[in-house]
Amino acid sequence: MSNAKPWIANYPPETAPSLEYPRVPLTFFLEQSAAEYPDSYAIYFMGKRITYRELLQMSYQFAHGLIRRGVKKGDRVAIMLPNTPQAVVSYYGALFAGAIVVMTNPLYTERELIHQLNDSGAETIITLDLLYKRVSSVKASTPLKRVIVTSVGDFLPFVKKMLYPLVQKKQGHNPQIPYGSEVEPFLSIIKESATTPVKTEIDPEADIALLQYTGGTTGVAKGVMLTHGNLIANAIQCQAVLYKLKKGKERILGALPLFHVYGMTTVMNKGISIAAEIILVPKYEVKQIFEMIDKRKPTLFPGAPTMYIALINHPDLKNHDLSSIEACVSGSAPLPLEVQSKFEELTHGKLVEGYGLTEASPVTHSNPIWDKRISGSIGLPWPDTDCRIVDTATGEALPQGEIGELAVKGPQVMKGYWNRPEETAAILQDGWLLTGDMGYMDEEGYFYIVDRKKDMIIAGGFNIYPREVEEVLFEHPMIQEAAVIGVPDPYRGETVKAFIVFKKGQQASEDEIEKHCRERLAAYKIPRQYEFRSDLPKTMVGKVLRRQLQDEDKKRREAKSSESKTS
Repeated sequence: MSNAKPWIANYPPETAPSLEYPRVPLTFFLEQSAAEYPDSYAIYFMGKRITYRELLQMSYQFAHGLIRRGVKKGDRVAIMLPNTPQAVVSYYGALFAGAIVVMTNPLYTERELIHQLNDSGAETIITLDLLYKRVSSVKASTPLKRVIVTSVGDFLPFVKKMLYPLVQKKQGHNPQIPYGSEVEPFLSIIKESATTPVKTEIDPEADIALLQYTGGTTGVAKGVMLTHGNLIANAIQCQAVLYKLKKGKERILGALPLFHVYGMTTVMNKGISIAAEIILVPKYEVKQIFEMIDKRKPTLFPGAPTMYIALINHPDLKNHDLSSIEACVSGSAPLPLEVQSKFEELTHGKLVEGYGLTEASPVTHSNPIWDKRISGSIGLPWPDTDCRIVDTATGEALPQGEIGELAVKGPQVMKGYWNRPEETAAILQDGWLLTGDMGYMDEEGYFYIVDRKKDMIIAGGFNIYPREVEEVLFEHPMIQEAAVIGVPDPYRGETVKAFIVFKKGQQASEDEIEKHCRERLAAYKIPRQYEFRSDLPKTMVGKVLRRQLQDEDKKRREAKSSESKTS
């Protein structure tokens, strides 16, 4: 492969192949938007609105509060919150204080929490009253010194705020928090602190802004070190690709969790960099999403395929108008063509597939939104992002059209894994990040992911990529969701098993599905086993957990074989 970058020729004229990145801390975006649009709304949350001026002031107040409690530059501060204003204030407040943010999934079990807090060395955590019990039960096994507690009610409009404790009681949630010197309420820290600016010396290239733990789907979760420079670059690249978005004019539907790097970049950092109003959705419920779209008319809706699937298959869909949505970038899982076309038909906006990984802040590719896009492709590399396909055995670059491992290089690529030099060296070589995803590039520079290196199924010597089989299953009119894994086979080594969720009130037999696959797939790729389910296990961002399906399947087989031995 020559060094030419064939994808640049396919960039729309509005997107420059190389961009300017200011050498500033990530907090610069918030200060800039608050200076230019002080009275514009930054956040909408369940009826409550917060302006850019207020958001900046509260972030300064929170930074002062942390510094007064002994948080120094480089200290790790964990944030374990759903999408609420407090999550945004804590994030920017910690960064103003010079701390490193550790985003923590509110669904983490005690075991996962203990690992993350010990690995990162976080001594401060900001959490929800409803999660306090879980945090306090792990405190003794971790470096935690202070817990800052907030409630969903803290930022509700006056009437809702009054009613909130009653609603909580009714639902059986009545958390009793033992406030004291080590456990403090979030609001009182804000109220006691000054609104004067906080300045910490930051070197954007070297200083870490974020430790983002990669989902432990591949073993133990590792802390990805993302610098201020990495996160600034990805937000600016995002702006160059979504060039039609106007500063101070957009409304972003924040349904992706901010504790996940995809939501953090495409909703929060990106939103704040263009002074957009961020409509925070703490929990993805279709009815609530419809209501938000009706009421707040978002223009941008970054999401995951499962979010769009849930909307377009909902019986209430016909009663709602989705036409305010101009652009959506779908990530975290492959976007089926069916879903893309149906969603675009409903919104008259554009829905394109993108690609990224935590180690790249996270986005590296997407299809041009208002230009030539290719279904099934993750699109073109983003500005200043170099890509190549390498041979997994030799590391040599492969010619176009050949399948190998995707490697990427660019200003958004992480500094490395926290305290894991060997693992960093294995995946980061001369600035090239090995993604673990198998793919190829066509002659125009569009990239295609065929699957995770680890998920590939080898049946009778043939390589089978689960994604290809899933795409075919998705085309079946009765099927809402499908996931494919390899299971042991005495003859072929491995064979294909499909897990299927039907659309509401629909059904199809194994024979019908097999006939459908036979018309579209080579014989060796056709699933040999089927399991029909009401849902599939997923991460918070809607990525199907194939690993969990494999574990369940393995347990079932082991139980069966021990039964047959005893009988």
